[in-house]
Amino acid sequence: MSEHNPQFLKTKYQNLHASPEVEKAVLRAKDKKGEKPTRPEARIQEYLDYLKESLDKNNPHREKKLAHFKQTLYDKFVIKPNEIPESYFDTQRRLAREQGYGDIEITDEVRRQSAEIIITDQKSSLDNWVDYLASPDATYPDWLKYWAIRNILGMGEYDKEKKLFGKRRKDTVKPFPDIDREALAYVLDAVKKKYGGEYDRIYGPLEEDDQRWEDLLMSGNENFAKLYACAIEKVTPASPEQLADTAGKWIKYPKGSDHTTLVQSLQGHGTGWCTAGESTARTQLDAGDFYIFYSMDTKGQPTVPRAAIRMQENSIAEVRGIGPDQNLDPHIGKVAQNKLAEFPDGKLYEKKNQDMNQLTAIENKIQRKEDLTGADLVFLYEIDSSIQGFGYQKDPRIQELRQQRDPKADAPLVFDCTPEQIAWGENEINENTKAYIGPLFPNIFQQLKHLEHLYTAFSEGRIVRCTIDIGGQTKEELQAEMKRQNIEIYGQAQSMLDSRDFTTLKKSEPADLVILRVRDFNLQNPTTENIYKKAEELGLELCPAEVGPQYRLQYTDQPIGEWLYIGMKQIADPGGNPDVFRLKRGGSGLWLIHYWAKPTGKWSHGETVVFRLRK
Repeated sequence: MSEHNPQFLKTKYQNLHASPEVEKAVLRAKDKKGEKPTRPEARIQEYLDYLKESLDKNNPHREKKLAHFKQTLYDKFVIKPNEIPESYFDTQRRLAREQGYGDIEITDEVRRQSAEIIITDQKSSLDNWVDYLASPDATYPDWLKYWAIRNILGMGEYDKEKKLFGKRRKDTVKPFPDIDREALAYVLDAVKKKYGGEYDRIYGPLEEDDQRWEDLLMSGNENFAKLYACAIEKVTPASPEQLADTAGKWIKYPKGSDHTTLVQSLQGHGTGWCTAGESTARTQLDAGDFYIFYSMDTKGQPTVPRAAIRMQENSIAEVRGIGPDQNLDPHIGKVAQNKLAEFPDGKLYEKKNQDMNQLTAIENKIQRKEDLTGADLVFLYEIDSSIQGFGYQKDPRIQELRQQRDPKADAPLVFDCTPEQIAWGENEINENTKAYIGPLFPNIFQQLKHLEHLYTAFSEGRIVRCTIDIGGQTKEELQAEMKRQNIEIYGQAQSMLDSRDFTTLKKSEPADLVILRVRDFNLQNPTTENIYKKAEELGLELCPAEVGPQYRLQYTDQPIGEWLYIGMKQIADPGGNPDVFRLKRGGSGLWLIHYWAKPTGKWSHGETVVFRLRK
């Protein structure tokens, strides 16, 4: 009974015997045998026999038959471009916005490319099931193979928290479920034994999972999706003890390498990572290296994927784990952190990820009309640090959310003071002032050097101050240290370092720096000469030349795309042009560059200049 059980399928699918595919098989049988079976079970068996014969390894037409069978499934069950819901693209917009890329445009080309990836991944995930069940390795009865593949066609994404598969719909964009051969064997062997009278019911005390398995199996209506989900939990390391064991190995899949090895290593583990789809994996490896940490399986082999780091060229694009919503599980965090530390932008990535999550949480609060906490406002107004995102420009949500706020109402919460302790102009300053927000005035940095919060406008006009160490190193030592840290010295910056006008202090000392935007000076004609003169009036002085390389070495978390100009006495390059240092962080890392600062040369109001606080 276990090898031929059409009654099982007749009970499960009452109209299967009358379906077009079964009718075709019956007609083929009539042509061969001279008679047409009429009993439902016999008709179903003819269909199963036809499938077995068509896909038999000795059939010279096997590959053609297999391709035809797959195409039939594609046509009926794989999503079509016009069926991809708009909600999918809304999600892409939301994710881009939450990562700091702003409001992206979904063009026709983007829709076409997205559809191609979605469809390819669905086909390849379905192929995994068909190829395995049609292979000699799958030694299950044909009726069980049919039952499995038919159910897979209706199953959606696996919910790790609920431990259930969702139902697949016409507009489902996710690939078909991963094939876990061990879990599948667990299910099919148990059902085969049950209907063959070989299954021994478990008596006595049962573990919770075993009891659930027993209940599902012994019910009169075996549910493949629920049995398969239960089996996955039984054969996949998921216990606290197993997750706590973080022994394993990082494996690098180089950019441009064969994607199939990567995909195969993820199959059957239920990671939820889109990389398990062949087209997605190929696209991702075309863009950069891929690293996966595999912990040990029950045989002591590193095969269980726990964490992934995907690169976009030389920068970290994303980090994923097997926890809820693809977050790192609580045990693997240290392993991932240690690995991230090996990358130049490892720490920066962590901050970007944290900042984007926090900004999204604040955005959701505002949309729900909930009150923001002081900590929320400190973050939104970038009091302690700038908000980092994954885009090359500032996350547009920052300005959008600030525009919805009342600065005068928020400022006391941000600065943890009363409204009366904030001076909104020079005439409001008194002994109780804790924050100043207003235009700069002569010697402001001497008069208000005790204040923590100085702004020309709230909050875009924050005046940044910091202290770095200078001196105690020769120019040769400075250059060697920059080389060791992979800082690129670009253009005439090298000639500036080699110039006799570039000197360093013999002894180390602190340098208090003030960073201003050109617009803060409120100059009608912002030339180099006028900016330097105004800075002196405010209580500042030019930086020693070594501030350029020293600040470059010490300012390692500079945001991508930011430019900083060093207010210093110009050093002539070989062409006689007056140069100052500027600092930049690009996608490839940290740079020390030159800038031609002619005395009469005009500056843009958005440019940022570093001066030293006058002693």
